[in-house]
Amino acid sequence: GYPPFFGDNDAAVLAQVRTGKYEFEERDWKNVSPDAKHLITCLLKFNPSDRYSAAQALSHVWIKNHAPKAKNVQLQVGLLDNLRNFRSQNRLKKAALHVIASQMNEKEIKALRDTFMALDDNGDGLLTVHELKEGLQKSGLKEVPVDLQQIMEDIDSDGSGMIDYTEFLAATLDKRNYIKEDVCWSAFRLFDKNGDGQISQEELREVLADDEVEKIAGVQTIAQLLQEVDANGDGFIDFDEFMAMMRGAGSPGGVR
Repeated sequence: GYPPFFGDNDAAVLAQVRTGKYEFEERDWKNVSPDAKHLITCLLKFNPSDRYSAAQALSHVWIKNHAPKAKNVQLQVGLLDNLRNFRSQNRLKKAALHVIASQMNEKEIKALRDTFMALDDNGDGLLTVHELKEGLQKSGLKEVPVDLQQIMEDIDSDGSGMIDYTEFLAATLDKRNYIKEDVCWSAFRLFDKNGDGQISQEELREVLADDEVEKIAGVQTIAQLLQEVDANGDGFIDFDEFMAMMRGAGSPGGVR
């Protein structure tokens, strides 16, 4: 899940809240019932006098009748897009997503945890191609992507043939949640070992040598990675460059 109003920092989020404008993006909401959308619309009315009270919300048809117009949907369609997009990220960004996922509290990752558990049909903590395929079909997806096997292989950095929980979290975090400056700053500080405000080649080598991070990040030389992210060519990655990397869509033709 994600909040209705989005921004890179708290000030930007508040500015969006003041406009009172939001959208039900098709890729995420196409399988959500009209009743559920109506309830959310009533709860997000800009004028407080028009906004639903708690009593009105509890009396809404979606709450009372458990979304009578809803389909039997367990997964968001956007899940597949996030898994596919993870393939194109560079090694540092994959590692950063791994760090961010590990720092999120239970409330923030509840939806992803529930999704993983819904997909993990036999409860062994690992997702197979068969389990992912079945989950996508349950979500209402009529045609399973032909590149599903390739998606699995690219997420499965340790070559086990399956996706474990850590790999799943790092690959499915919603961009609107992980590119907030305070979230990225927490990850940046872990990479910036000496606290001088920039990530050196040695610090990159130290962080990316970690076994757990290595499993998520895959194989890419430190020099190649530094060259890709270090926009001003000074041999270091500062926070602005780190944020630019996190905001980027990936490196489809680059080194991974």
